[in-house]
Amino acid sequence: MADASLWTALADPHRRAIVALLLERPRPVGEIVEACGLSQPSTSKHLKVLREAGLVQVRQDAQRRVYALDPAPIAELDAWLAPYRRLWNTSLDRLGRRLDETSVDPEEPTTKG
Repeated sequence: MADASLWTALADPHRRAIVALLLERPRPVGEIVEACGLSQPSTSKHLKVLREAGLVQVRQDAQRRVYALDPAPIAELDAWLAPYRRLWNTSLDRLGRRLDETSVDPEEPTTKG
């Protein structure tokens, strides 16, 4: 099962927004601050939680710290969620078949009783 720190890190909407930004490409802290609309200290605290959970990696680029998403923990979460996704897909497929069986042809006139 995925480490609890991953779930804790992703529980916060600001951290999920940061992960979504980093999904596009690595970014320096300044870009993350600007995109999220948080203060620099607040953004740094969120990045620290994400880093400690293993979700992001940081590298020094001259005077900037550049953050990138680490795909391994995301893959771990995806693997853990796979059985649940199959369950939902099976249920939705069954619902779709049932709706198809009971659907009314829009070309046919309906009778009102």
